[in-house]
Amino acid sequence: MRGHGYFKRLGPGIVTGAADDDPSGIGTYSQVGAAQGLSLLWMAPFLLPLAVGVQESTTRLGLVTGKGLGTLIRERFPRWVLVGAVLLLASANTLNIAADLASMAAALGLLVPVPAAAGVVLFSVGMVVAEVSVPYHRYSRVLRWFALSLIAYVLVLAVVKVNWSTVVARTFVPRFTFDATNMLALTAIAGTTISPYLFFWQSAEEVEERADGAADPVDRPHIVAMRVDVWTGMLSGVAAMFAIMCTAAVTLGASGSVNIGTAEQAAKALEPLAGSFAKILFSVGIVGLGLLAVPVLAGSTAYAVAEAFHWNEGLSRRLRDAPGFYGVIIASMTIGLALVGLGINPIRALYLSAIFNGLTAPPLILLIVILARSRNVLGEFRSGWTSVAATSVAGIAMTIFPIVAILKS
Repeated sequence: MRGHGYFKRLGPGIVTGAADDDPSGIGTYSQVGAAQGLSLLWMAPFLLPLAVGVQESTTRLGLVTGKGLGTLIRERFPRWVLVGAVLLLASANTLNIAADLASMAAALGLLVPVPAAAGVVLFSVGMVVAEVSVPYHRYSRVLRWFALSLIAYVLVLAVVKVNWSTVVARTFVPRFTFDATNMLALTAIAGTTISPYLFFWQSAEEVEERADGAADPVDRPHIVAMRVDVWTGMLSGVAAMFAIMCTAAVTLGASGSVNIGTAEQAAKALEPLAGSFAKILFSVGIVGLGLLAVPVLAGSTAYAVAEAFHWNEGLSRRLRDAPGFYGVIIASMTIGLALVGLGINPIRALYLSAIFNGLTAPPLILLIVILARSRNVLGEFRSGWTSVAATSVAGIAMTIFPIVAILKS
């Protein structure tokens, strides 16, 4: 089920973890690191078990039931619950796609002399063609290789000067104030790390994996392999988040360059501080992770919409067998491309996307907890209390952070 070598035990989890660090996310982490310094590095070990808990629950639902999250919500909750979640998800994802495409094109321009408009069109068309025409078993392997782009940010951190004793102290001893600025930063980090589009993608891709030649009954070894996959993916994503925030803090923040709003701005600003190699690595990471994350964004919207309307779905199907599903993917990419063409401000798009993600994540997490603990849904494989506790804390934290930010502003 999991392939060989590098992918022996890695499935949808590694793709999900890497997609978590999309260009918009890289911009958020860079901004927080530049503005807040090392003070919020403790969010990495804090969020890791919470992100794992949420993704483990959604993966368990897809693995055991053979159904995506949208289908389970449709079957178990009132229609308006699913419609509201899908609308918020689609809106956030479309804005995220626009911001990511703009960042990818700008980052490509830092590597080779390609006009931004040409880069946006090239990326959009290429990703749509690949997602629609390439069979799932091949396409999923391509996505997993793009996940290696995460290594770029570890390498960037390796070439900058870091006071590791201070980094360790800030990582494991939280130090922050409950003011609006810090609480907004916590909201941004949590919303970017635990994003609703990952919930739908993770469960749906687990279904795809099983449909693609792994239809054996679920047993404990399946659950163990799933946990390894989820932990590997989220650990990779959070490690990259840590590296980006730390790099931005010790370079951009230390030099006073705190007005970093996008990923490519961070890459460009690194050059005079850490050299051309750091800029190139940062830019390569933006492009590589964008090539992974944008199809995940469009795909998660397609899964959610198809499951809401009970359409044929799945990247394993051909275009003529699932026209509605692929139509949503094409529409998502087209609207994202159009927003870039209309001159949408990537920073504004990122801000609006974060708002939608913040609104969508807590209620979705509540639904996930209810489903994951249901014996009627998962039987003997329902989530244990440790997983439920981590998932619940994630939902509570993502509710509290923005409320406190509003009260303190």
